[in-house]
Amino acid sequence: MSGSAGADEVLWNLDDLYGGGDDPRLEQDLSESMQRAQRFAAAYRGRVSGLGAAELAGSIGEYEQILELSGKAGTFTYLHWSTNTEDPARGALLQRLQEHSSRLQQQLLFFELEWAHVDEARAEQLLADPDLARYRFWLILTRRYRPHLLSEAEEKILAEKSVTGRSAWVRFFEEVHSGARYTLEGQKLPQQSILTRLYDPDRGQRQRAAEAFTEGLQTMRRVNTYVFNNLLADKASDDGLRSYPSWISARNLSNQIADATVEALVGAVTGRYSVVARYYTLKKRLLGIEELFDYDRYAPLPSAGRRHHWREAKTTVVEAYTGFLPEMGEIAESFFAKRWIDAAVRPGKRGGAYSHGAVPSVHPYIFMNYEGTPRDVMTLAHELGHGVHQYLSRGQGILSADTPLTTAETASVFGEMLVFQSMMAAEQDPQIRLSMLVQKIEDTFATVFRQTAMNRFEEAIHTARRSDGELTAERFSELWMETQKEMFQGSVTLTESYGIWWSYIPHFIHSPGYVYAYAFGELLVLALYARYREAPEGFPSAYRELLASGGSNWPEELVKPLGVDLKDPGFWDKGLGMIEEFVAQAESMAEM
Repeated sequence: MSGSAGADEVLWNLDDLYGGGDDPRLEQDLSESMQRAQRFAAAYRGRVSGLGAAELAGSIGEYEQILELSGKAGTFTYLHWSTNTEDPARGALLQRLQEHSSRLQQQLLFFELEWAHVDEARAEQLLADPDLARYRFWLILTRRYRPHLLSEAEEKILAEKSVTGRSAWVRFFEEVHSGARYTLEGQKLPQQSILTRLYDPDRGQRQRAAEAFTEGLQTMRRVNTYVFNNLLADKASDDGLRSYPSWISARNLSNQIADATVEALVGAVTGRYSVVARYYTLKKRLLGIEELFDYDRYAPLPSAGRRHHWREAKTTVVEAYTGFLPEMGEIAESFFAKRWIDAAVRPGKRGGAYSHGAVPSVHPYIFMNYEGTPRDVMTLAHELGHGVHQYLSRGQGILSADTPLTTAETASVFGEMLVFQSMMAAEQDPQIRLSMLVQKIEDTFATVFRQTAMNRFEEAIHTARRSDGELTAERFSELWMETQKEMFQGSVTLTESYGIWWSYIPHFIHSPGYVYAYAFGELLVLALYARYREAPEGFPSAYRELLASGGSNWPEELVKPLGVDLKDPGFWDKGLGMIEEFVAQAESMAEM
């Protein structure tokens, strides 16, 4: 399948980082970063509260340079490992970098700790000084963690133990799932390929693929249950040590969003689960079946079967970006021309897709597994949205280039919307247009409703692990099915096999609490796109400035120039209403 999609030779060139795992520059940068960190600690430890604004700004500049060196090495080793997780040498190099990062963190953590504990009056005086204007917002964010910071000695212990604790379990989970093979019709398939078959037009193929995936997950059930339990316990321990009031509080603080706002988002989305049931009732009719099973959720309509060659996908995405803002198209083109993308499906490569921002002195890289499906085109659009965002925000420096997760998905989902609208405008066949709309609805559901249902699952497992102790695989499955059934409201029949499907989702492992950010980002984009349609004049340039701002201000302040008020109580309902309009449009098109 991948061979006919034209992406077999789409392999990234990491030379802008290093020439390989044995590149002497890698060793030099590791050594230099540690030496500079040691000199930095000797120069500033115990002095931060007494620094003047100019000297503090200079020290932050030095701090950034050290993080750049270490971040460049860390980026390379992770990207290098991602494309072949079965190579022991790459795994060993990744482990070495994690250990180096831990030692480096121990040298540097005094800096943020001391700043966080600077007297309030003195801190306000410094923050008002023009010499610190570039770093002002980062300094404000750092002080917000003050109630949750431990002593330097305690922080060093946690950093040291994380290498053989949380980080080790995350890597183990990744390698287990990257190396897993699922037997389907005599073939041994990796996760990405088996999941792709859930989008096959043949119902029997979808069912067999689901059964094969379930069978594979069952063989890993004991391992996954143990990994989940350990990481849930680790999170509970961390939260307790840092005095976070709930399992989600640390994530919300990182996302620069109040607990009450997250609760409002989740409440608004779960309150509209009826839209999910309405859509899947329509889909049963479109497919001509009486009962829709979990493996039928992503079944394409009969008119949606064609594949997209890599060259076609590239042209589609770049042209859509260019039509919105030429600079965005130029940046997107660079990813292809300069080989900043790895899209080939091959053994040992981890599943999924991501855009890695790398470090400001280099550029982002995009990772995906391209097999030519319409959804793969949208994944390319999504990750290029991230890539353009990361490319433009580099000017903010390593401390402020990244956005919180709540707004990190803005550019990616907006990119998808641009490509979707472009493809819809170019398509004349009403049946194909309907199939495209159906796919868009399902992708939006996956981003808003499914991610919120997964947030409810996370809430349940973190709460249960803290109150009941170690959870069995059966208990995980029970909580998974409960939260999934709430979303579907009887419109989809969930088979018993589906109960184990919680165990492969990496976000629960990598970034506890992450998933609601997808819903936040999607609903924000719906609001932004509505504004663009209403008042297109000047919008692209304002949007470009939003991306270039990175994480240099509060999310609600960054989106204000685009006419969006994140503090508006009705904000979520506006986006959810647009999703319901998509469903109503599909119902109307189905009647034609």
